[in-house]
Amino acid sequence: MDRPVTRSPSRRAFLAGFAAASLCPRPSWADAGAPAYLAAAAFADGGYRLAGIGADGAVIFTRALPGRGHAAAAHPARPEAVAFARRPGVFALVIDCRTGRENAVMQAPEGRHFYGHGTFSEDGTRLFTAENDYEAGRGIIGVWDAQAGYRRLGEFSAGGVGPHDLRLMPGGRMLVVANGGIETHPDAGRAKLNIPTMRPNLSYIDLSGRLHEQIALPHAMHKNSIRHLSVHGDGQVAFAMQWQGDIHNAPPLLGLHRRGEAPRLLSAPDPAHQRLRGYAGSVAFSGDGRQVGITSPRGGMVQIFDVTQGMLAKSHDVADVCGLAPGTHGTSSFIYTAGTGEIGRLQDGDARALQRARPQWDNHLVAL
Repeated sequence: MDRPVTRSPSRRAFLAGFAAASLCPRPSWADAGAPAYLAAAAFADGGYRLAGIGADGAVIFTRALPGRGHAAAAHPARPEAVAFARRPGVFALVIDCRTGRENAVMQAPEGRHFYGHGTFSEDGTRLFTAENDYEAGRGIIGVWDAQAGYRRLGEFSAGGVGPHDLRLMPGGRMLVVANGGIETHPDAGRAKLNIPTMRPNLSYIDLSGRLHEQIALPHAMHKNSIRHLSVHGDGQVAFAMQWQGDIHNAPPLLGLHRRGEAPRLLSAPDPAHQRLRGYAGSVAFSGDGRQVGITSPRGGMVQIFDVTQGMLAKSHDVADVCGLAPGTHGTSSFIYTAGTGEIGRLQDGDARALQRARPQWDNHLVAL
């Protein structure tokens, strides 16, 4: 008895199937309403949510969080965000921003907590998180598999104590880590345990965990905690600091750095500098990199500096302002968020509110 002949799919059939598959593209941020920014907030009903915000300041979507958020990491391709709990949080929620579905819940390993920030690899396959190994008093960068349910792949040293923020450098091969230098422990809440001996630094670490470069501030400024980062496409890094000494004697709170060079510290003349009250909350470059801004929620002020000259270009009074990101209306514009609910735009030296009486926006505004 003859066996039936099994035929392989023809080339035509294969190409037809390939074409059909290409007609069903993977979801993108456009499918989530094409937000320009992400931010965490407390809403009037007492709930905490992650919001997608348009370039015009309009809230496009909100997604529930189990507690107060701090910052988020946006996947570079698919409409997915990782929302981090406020330090010393132990959860990070992976959210499908189209539907609000929880795709995964990341838990910090035993003896660790998150610092509220993370960043994806350039291809979106890995997520890197800033963590505290609080029993050992050392900073850790956690590595997670973003293709397999955010399974933990490993970890490596952050290069210092208290890694708060971290960013991917242009080219996708290096992380820059803001090691704030402050030791904490969950048993002590948010208490700072080592102010007399803290040593903040800025560390450049490749994706395998090898330290390539590290800069520290002069000893007289060892209480100036390096907290938040912005990276421009030309490789320049801006870092915002928070002074742990007498606020009336606070040093500069903004620094600029290029690899292989000494850092540049920028400060407004008094009394504008004193108005920051020793605290810079967020930092951002403008789109063209010619300006850099810092916010101070304690001082109710945004300060914009000229990068080339290193001088203050403009100050803006904005109550409880903290979130800051490059704007989309012109290459030298910025968008800000405030705890009052205000969302606004800074452009051509002027501040303009876009939305008011919205949720109480938390610390950071993440540009997509």
